[in-house]
Amino acid sequence: MDQKKIWAAALFCSLQLAGGTIYAQEPPAAAATQTQIRAAFPDPAEPGEEYALNRRLFKGYQGRGTLLLENHGVRHAAVYINGRRLPLEDPLPEGKIQLFIGGYCQDGDNTLKVLQLQPATGQLTASIPYPELTRGTPAQAGMSADKLNKIDRIMESEIKRGFPGAVLLVVKNGRIVKESAYGWAKLYEKDQLLPESRRQPMTTAAMFDLASNTKMYAVILSYMKLMDEGRVSPEDYVVKYLPEYRGDGREQVRIRDVMTHSAGYASQVPFHRPAAGRFYSLQREKTIALLPQVPFSYPLGTKTLYSDTDYMLLTAILERITGERLDSYAEKHIYAPLGLAHTLFNPLKKGFQPKDCAATEPCGNTRSGMISFPGVRTYTLQGEVHDELAWYSMGGVSGHAGLFSQARELAVLAQLLLNRGGYGSYRLCRPGIFDYFTKPTDRNARFGLGWNKMIFPERIWEFGPYASPEAIAHSGWTGVDICIDPHYDMAILLLTNRVHAPNVPGKPNTFITDDFVAGSYGSIMSLVYEAALEK
Repeated sequence: MDQKKIWAAALFCSLQLAGGTIYAQEPPAAAATQTQIRAAFPDPAEPGEEYALNRRLFKGYQGRGTLLLENHGVRHAAVYINGRRLPLEDPLPEGKIQLFIGGYCQDGDNTLKVLQLQPATGQLTASIPYPELTRGTPAQAGMSADKLNKIDRIMESEIKRGFPGAVLLVVKNGRIVKESAYGWAKLYEKDQLLPESRRQPMTTAAMFDLASNTKMYAVILSYMKLMDEGRVSPEDYVVKYLPEYRGDGREQVRIRDVMTHSAGYASQVPFHRPAAGRFYSLQREKTIALLPQVPFSYPLGTKTLYSDTDYMLLTAILERITGERLDSYAEKHIYAPLGLAHTLFNPLKKGFQPKDCAATEPCGNTRSGMISFPGVRTYTLQGEVHDELAWYSMGGVSGHAGLFSQARELAVLAQLLLNRGGYGSYRLCRPGIFDYFTKPTDRNARFGLGWNKMIFPERIWEFGPYASPEAIAHSGWTGVDICIDPHYDMAILLLTNRVHAPNVPGKPNTFITDDFVAGSYGSIMSLVYEAALEK
């Protein structure tokens, strides 16, 4: 063993109990490529700026954190975390060094200072990866376990009443403090309630049809990344990327208008039904080609009307920019680098089985037999996207619906957003781009660029009453709601299969579960916030 490794082992033993700096062998090659801080020191100071340069701010958590140093010719340096000097070896070894700094970090913002470098001709590069999730107790995150347990009692009571199933996951201060499954992943076979012996229990590993959360976790994340790379801006006109998007004022439509549901489109075009006339399409390529021709239902920017057409159009733009289909782009460039193997489109075509997924509508898209159209699915949906436009007209891959995932992988994406753009050694975008997408728009304070914003009491059903103005959220028709609140460094993921239930007779879009607390997003959000606020 070389001298550097002997020294590192000795220092580990002497400092690990005290929470001091721990040296390790060289970090993984990718660790320093996309970190939240990567800066070379010394940073030559202009007159009067000596107390501004050679300093950085980073997000961290108490008891966790890694500092990566690359030393080229520096023999002596003073490195501080939150004003406490790290016990570096003197002289400082050449090459790459990895240090555990958890004993110096605090929850939230942390300071890094690199001073007194000698000789001045040397260079020291410092990198700090983004925080990653760990598991912890409510108490470690400053939350009330008793109040969180109250949710369990409510959910279990709802399951006994007939609610199908759910998974609840709570992230606080970088820790998964609750991950619980309730009820059944599959409770019905068509219109028949299954005997208990044939029901499929819900597990925390279940994959859910995210419905409209696809808009955020596939399309918007992709655009945030593309903007970070300089390949697109929401201020760009759509016609820049789709030259065929012309006529009736289309040349004035910007990508941000489409993201904020103010471009002029009706809520939906029924491409999957013959009633759509010339827009009838059961082939994805044909549907994509028809999208630039969809007529407007109101003048550009005169109101906000939630529309699936908007995010189908954003899909067409993204695919034109990248040359990749949406599922390929998001899975290759976002999910795979984060190790997310269960976040994807069309899971049954990619090695998963129906039992891996929570079932949705029991009788296909028929609403308990009240709806019919050519080719309508009548079997219980499990692992196939529920949304009609996504399934019949977009081949299961659309920007408005089609993404599947499980709670623990969505928690990684939530933490990435709480970190303002990165996770571990992966960077989606710069913090300024996160801020740009999540701030309220001038036209409608209910929306960022795609993200829903808390407006009390209008959005109480989605956020609950306690969410901060910084909170962002989105829900999905199948029964999912994800709220991310940077102010409290908290994310709440409520994934249910509420539509896996009979419809109310005569009401095709009303399910018997609609008045259950388990399916009332705001109620569950409220109880989680209380666990954090009423300690």
